[in-house]
Amino acid sequence: MQDNHHALILGAGGGLGAALVTQFLADPTITSVFAVSSQVRPDFSAMPEDLKSKLVWITCTYNEASMAQVADQLTPYQGQFSRVCVCHGLLHSDTLWPEKRLEDINADALHEVFQSNTVVPTLWLKLLFKVLKGSTPCVVATLSARVGSIGDNRMGGWHAYRASKAALNMVLKNMAIEYARRAKNVKLMAFHPGTADTGLSKPFQASVPSGKLFTPEFVASQLSNIMSDVEPDGLLSYVDWNGQTIDW
Repeated sequence: MQDNHHALILGAGGGLGAALVTQFLADPTITSVFAVSSQVRPDFSAMPEDLKSKLVWITCTYNEASMAQVADQLTPYQGQFSRVCVCHGLLHSDTLWPEKRLEDINADALHEVFQSNTVVPTLWLKLLFKVLKGSTPCVVATLSARVGSIGDNRMGGWHAYRASKAALNMVLKNMAIEYARRAKNVKLMAFHPGTADTGLSKPFQASVPSGKLFTPEFVASQLSNIMSDVEPDGLLSYVDWNGQTIDW
């Protein structure tokens, strides 16, 4: 009997998360796609029935209790996930904006940005450990950002976003060390998607160089290809949309 290989998209309601859902649904090597979002299930009536039958949509409010319930729901598929994408991210909202100078730093905004960019992905890696552990090679890609690189930071600003992504990278490094000991089938990756045409980048797209504003579908395809080319090696990779290594 052929082994099942499932994909899990966390934060599936965003632009890139939704594109990854579509990407993995079309992958014939993926048995089922589990999509987790705070949003209700979208209208997939136009989707072909064979793809629609592969999709499992799970609603989650992203507090630890709700996330633990998701992990429990996925337990019957323990050891069968080959692709996991953690797509959470917050740069701006109706109540916060990236800081241009230190006077703009606000405690409430710091907490909100760190909650989305660092705390939630950390909790997922904690709660899903037993679900991902097994014999199936599993690649976990978490959305990081080049601006989270300490060595690459030459402009400053965007204090909360930069710091939250740098903190995420450290968490992923810690997790990679522990997963290497306790779940050798899992490969962790910090992924910089470039500037994708999503709500997160919308206010800043006017300054993006020509040819560097990517569609979510392009980024999803790039990430899928990168994930297909790596094997569990006990190390954390920090790469961009083109598969190039980023300086920590």
